[in-house]
Amino acid sequence: MSYHQLFVLSVLAAATFPDFVTPLAPSWDDLRVKHTWDAVPANWETLGNPPSGTTIDLHVALKSHNESALIEALYEVSDPRSPKHVLYNTPPLTMYSPVRLLCCRYGAHLSREQVAQLVAPHTHPLDLINSWLAHHGVPTSSISTSHGGGWLTLAGVPVSQANKLLGASYQLYRHTGTNDTTILRTVGYALPAVLHTHVQTIVPTTHFASTQTMRQTPRRRSVGATADMASREPVTVLSGRDGAVMPSDLRWLYRTVTYVPTATDQNLLGMAGYLGDHPGPQDLRKFMTQCRADAVDATFTVELLNGSEYDPNNPSSEANQNMQYAQAMAYPTPHLFYSIGGEIAVLPGSNLPAPGDPFLVWLNFVLSGQRVPPTISTSYGVQETTTPPEYAMALCNLFAQLGLRGASVIFPSGNNGVGKLEDCIDDDTGSVHFVPTFPASCPYVTSVGGTTGNPEVAVSFSGGGFSNHFPQPQYQQVAVPTYLERLGSKYDGMYNPAGRGIPDIAAQARRIYIVQKNKGYVVSGTSCAAPVRLPSSGSSAQPTNNVQVVAGIISLLNDYLLSIGRSPLGFLNPWLYGVGLPGINDIISGSNPGCGTDGFSAAVGWDPVTGLGTPDFLNLLASLDSRYPIGTQNPALDPTLLAKAP
Repeated sequence: MSYHQLFVLSVLAAATFPDFVTPLAPSWDDLRVKHTWDAVPANWETLGNPPSGTTIDLHVALKSHNESALIEALYEVSDPRSPKHVLYNTPPLTMYSPVRLLCCRYGAHLSREQVAQLVAPHTHPLDLINSWLAHHGVPTSSISTSHGGGWLTLAGVPVSQANKLLGASYQLYRHTGTNDTTILRTVGYALPAVLHTHVQTIVPTTHFASTQTMRQTPRRRSVGATADMASREPVTVLSGRDGAVMPSDLRWLYRTVTYVPTATDQNLLGMAGYLGDHPGPQDLRKFMTQCRADAVDATFTVELLNGSEYDPNNPSSEANQNMQYAQAMAYPTPHLFYSIGGEIAVLPGSNLPAPGDPFLVWLNFVLSGQRVPPTISTSYGVQETTTPPEYAMALCNLFAQLGLRGASVIFPSGNNGVGKLEDCIDDDTGSVHFVPTFPASCPYVTSVGGTTGNPEVAVSFSGGGFSNHFPQPQYQQVAVPTYLERLGSKYDGMYNPAGRGIPDIAAQARRIYIVQKNKGYVVSGTSCAAPVRLPSSGSSAQPTNNVQVVAGIISLLNDYLLSIGRSPLGFLNPWLYGVGLPGINDIISGSNPGCGTDGFSAAVGWDPVTGLGTPDFLNLLASLDSRYPIGTQNPALDPTLLAKAP
């Protein structure tokens, strides 16, 4: 019997025998635990109950009618080796007018409406959930939908009502030993048994994340510690001020200097900045004046979300670094910066939670638009251990939707090697577990590790490892087992060998020159924090953002594809691990110590320090167009610069 016949029979059965299809009176009091921590997560302390009258916005992620269809479609449009014509069916709008959704060959990305159809939940679960909410007195006026009906937002729910709704105990929490802002969370929550098969997760509930850890900031190192770190990294400095790496170094090293973007009317590079971060135009102008004279007129657009405010004279170092290096690599491609307010926590002293989740607010905004930027980078992340699996999976599926829409989404792998020792030790057993970073651990984004020197080696703080939430994706099923076989029994029990490997690729991450508030600094890392002013005597470098270097290179590749009438790359990883692999420079030296261990070592092929390696733009370009194989001249390259390319 065909799918359509089964659907028709189910509709007729529902109309004729409704009592056999849906229980008339589900037991809303039959609560079953959805997720809970055994205790308050490590490094968090409770500050007690929130003030009377506190409200919270709850976001409910629903399971789609066909959970595998989204990922199957994502691979079909993202893998150059996928079949040429593949059809996916969605339930018909009526029994007489079936809708057939075409998700065909590589590069045929879907529209907003097609993705919404693909992930839409069944009507039956929505009826159940509406009945459940009505039972608890949640007014319909406070309920809205997004992501094709796959998410419900319950606005302004009193905390007392949320506790009854979810069998929860919301309290105020703060990261131990910090002046960080407080967040409103619960260590566990439950749902009626009948809803478990229909609801993927609800946020915010058990997701604990510090506003400080979002920036992936490593500890400040003393002079001695920095010297020791340098001694373990045999580095040949490329060039620049006080040994700093400059944009010209990166453009020559990764061979982008000969490419001149032409599809600037079609292309766009988007950056998401959280906690109210935003870049400054004056610092960008000075940076370009010093580092790339042909790009002094570089500019960007700022999109303010969730109460973020823009003061161009008071930029954050995180956003400044992001914008400066994305522009240095991809100019004159248009740049869009999403400045997202600090909704992950309340404002200091208010003890009231800000509405929404930071990633959800941004994802909802971008996915609701008719067009998504072909390249999107974000320099933020949290420890995967603070993210409940269902929460992480729900967000990961939204990143998959971005890929299906044609966006290449890029995140840093972290700045603490395999983890800081205090975060690795299990308080109950004393055992050590490596700490991967999320969203870098999501298999539907591209995660970036760090390198240093020329020839390049892995930088010691490059985050890497294996996810505890996500299984090994199909594009890693050759590369990762090869590494694990060489690793043998080393670190058994400290990581998940069946998990998604991190990172995918890498780029320079140490001693990068930037401008912050009209002053020059040298910074290091795969993400960023407060930099160290140049000249620096006796101060250690803090992290910068190599994610933007990779984002700039991917944006140039997207520019070329758009200029010849083709679709942008979209979700990168199936291409990187396959057809694009000849365009990657393998990094075989260095390691990422942490958790009281030497960490993983770089090796031939993929490794959990630098991934596949660093990008070679010209060879990646050649992999996109068989008319111009490696070693021949592509007309997109500037002939006056081509002879100078290394």
